[in-house]
Amino acid sequence: QVQLVESGGGLVQAGDSLRLSCDASGRAYAMAWFRQAPGKEREFVATISWSGDSTYYTQSVEGRFTIARDNAKGTMYLYMNSLSPEDTAVYYCAAGRAGRAGIFSSEYNYWGQGTQVTVSS
Repeated sequence: QVQLVESGGGLVQAGDSLRLSCDASGRAYAMAWFRQAPGKEREFVATISWSGDSTYYTQSVEGRFTIARDNAKGTMYLYMNSLSPEDTAVYYCAAGRAGRAGIFSSEYNYWGQGTQVTVSS
C-alpha cells in the first residue's frame, strides 16, 4: 500500500507560478499528476519514472510545467509556471506499481485526495 498526500494548491492570478508537492510512503514507483476541472473528466498532466530519468507531459502544459521527484524524501513535485484560468482544477497525485507508467488513469493504483488550484484572470 502506498499513501499519497498532495499539498501546495491555492488561489493565484494568471501568469503566476505555483509548486505542488506529493508526499509518498513508497519510493520505487512511477508517479504522475492528473487534474480534474469542474464538469470535466480527469485528465493526465505529467508522469515521471521511478528514477526520474523519464518524463512525459500533456501538450497543454509542455514547456510550462515541470515534474520532478526526490526519492530520498519520498516526494514528487509539479512546478507550474505561466498559469492560466484553464489550469484551474483539483490536482491529484498518482502512483503505479511499476517503474514506468503512461497517460491513463488505469495504469495507476494509488491516489491522493487532491489539492485545489484556482487561477484567476
